[in-house]
Order: sequence, then C-alpha cells, then structure tokens
Amino acid sequence: MVFKRLLGAIGAGGPSVDTVLDGGTVVPGGVLSGRVWLKGGSTAVDVEHIGLELLARVEAEHEEGESEGAVVFERFTVGGGFRLGAEEERQVPFSVPVPWETPVTELYGQPLGIVLGVRTEVGVAGARDKGDLDPLAVGPLPVQEAVLEALGGLGFGFRSADLEYGRIGGTCQQLPFYQEVELTPAPQYAHEVTEIELTFLASPAGLEVVLEADKRGGLFSAGHDALTRFTVRHEDARTLDWSSEVDGWIRQLIAHREAYGAHAAYGHGEHHYRGHHDGHHRSGPGLGTAVAAGAAGLALGVVGGMVAAEVVDEIGDFFEGDED
Repeated sequence: MVFKRLLGAIGAGGPSVDTVLDGGTVVPGGVLSGRVWLKGGSTAVDVEHIGLELLARVEAEHEEGESEGAVVFERFTVGGGFRLGAEEERQVPFSVPVPWETPVTELYGQPLGIVLGVRTEVGVAGARDKGDLDPLAVGPLPVQEAVLEALGGLGFGFRSADLEYGRIGGTCQQLPFYQEVELTPAPQYAHEVTEIELTFLASPAGLEVVLEADKRGGLFSAGHDALTRFTVRHEDARTLDWSSEVDGWIRQLIAHREAYGAHAAYGHGEHHYRGHHDGHHRSGPGLGTAVAAGAAGLALGVVGGMVAAEVVDEIGDFFEGDED
C-alpha cells in the first residue's frame, strides 16, 4: 500500500489514506468493492465520514469551442463515525453499485481512451480532504459485447471513443454525459456513410443502442446526419442472431434519409426491438478484434478549459500532477 498524506483542510499532521480496489474490471450495473486503509497521524482524530466519488473525464461543446473537465457522476458514503488513534491503521471495506450507464473503458484488455476514476474523501473535525484517486476499469456487459462483436464481424473498424457532456432526448439517459464510440464503415456501407457513432444506454431492463451516421452527400447535395435507436434485453445477448440483427439496424439507419441541422434539436426515427416506433431528439453538445487493434494507440487530445457544469478538477489534475 502507498498511503497518501491528507494535506490542506485537515492538516499535515492528519491521517493518511490508501484506497485499494479489488482486482479486475467491473461492468455497468455491477458492484465495485475494495478497502479504504487509514493510518493515523501524529494525534488521534475523529473520522466523521469516508466518501467515494466516481469521476469521468468529459468533453463539452460551447460557444467558445470545446473543453474537457472531470465530472462526478456518483457519490457514496462508505464509513465514518469512529476515532482513529495516533499511528493507528484501520481498514474500511466497501461494496457499492456501479451506475448502469457507466462508460466502458476497455474491451478485451485494450483501453478505449475513456478515463474514469474513484476518488476518496475523508472528513475529520468538520474539514474534508480528498486523499486518494484511483483509475476505474469498466468492461462491457454481455449484450454490449454482442453488439460490438457483430459490428466487427460486419467489417466496421474502431476509430475512437469519448464522453460527451449533454443528453440524448427521448431516451432514459440518467447521467449528464454519454459515451460515443466512433466506427469506420464496413466496405458494403462505405458508399453511404463516412462514420457510424454508437452510444449504449444500459438499464436494469436492457440496453438502448443509439446509432448515428454521418451520411455522404450526393453530387448536388451536402452530407447530413441520421440517427436511430434500438432497444434490446439483457437476456437477448445469448439468443439473437446478432450479425443479422445489427446488419438490419445499419440498413435501417442508412435508409433513414431525413436531413438534420448541425446545431438544432431535431426529431428522428426511434426503433425498439420487436417493432415499437417513436420519435426523439439529441440535445446539448468480432469488433473486439477491430477495437483491440485500434484502441492501443488511442490518445484523447486535451483541450483547455472547463466543463460548463459539475466541474470538480481541471483535466490536467485528473490522474496527473498534484494528485500524486
């Protein structure tokens, strides 16, 4: 363990903390477990609370351009209400639920360029100090993996992945941001689209799959975007013919040729698994092999500035600099 001395609000003579997460990846809707280790400082203190925050590095678009920042998307209280003696060591085990919409950070061991973290906060004598920050690795749910495998089998390639601040209207989105996976088109679709963007919105009931296509323009027309949504159940992961299912989604997306404004809220087709149809809009600003090949070299560019809301750190401090 590497204890990190709590400074600032609690004082240099206060306790130290080290948070140790249980090994391996977690999945959306799963459980994150581990232990918070505390070591007393020069004098005994009353530990009022121990909290955990889940953070994500998120991109935001605004009038001045683009920026990145860290957004807290879940908080937990995992302990507190005890006296920690001078030089005393104590562990506080925890087990907390991972939000269903937590972004996927890796596939088959390859990072996707998504940065998530777990930050520990300790409250002593009315003061709070953030004492530890650890990376969080999240793998796909079986149904998410099935969709990605089918896309890879159809010939789509991995381009990049990021987190976008904002909401997709007409969905059951809960978090203030969503994950986009950008894919290069399979050869059989390349004459129709330049790029496919994929978003997963998981819930206890199933998975919303949002697909957006940057469509190629014709000889006398500009390119435009088309977007559709499909809903599947978790139990479908092992039963559907996913290659046929996803191929149908892509063809339906391409056939949906309504034009959309680049910055306006717009309506578009929404398709639920087994036939339900509705409308919604976006507002705000195996593929396993393909992803594994492209993800290893992926690096998100850091743009200066801050996310417009719920900002907790400058992006340079997220796993860098003064968190060491």
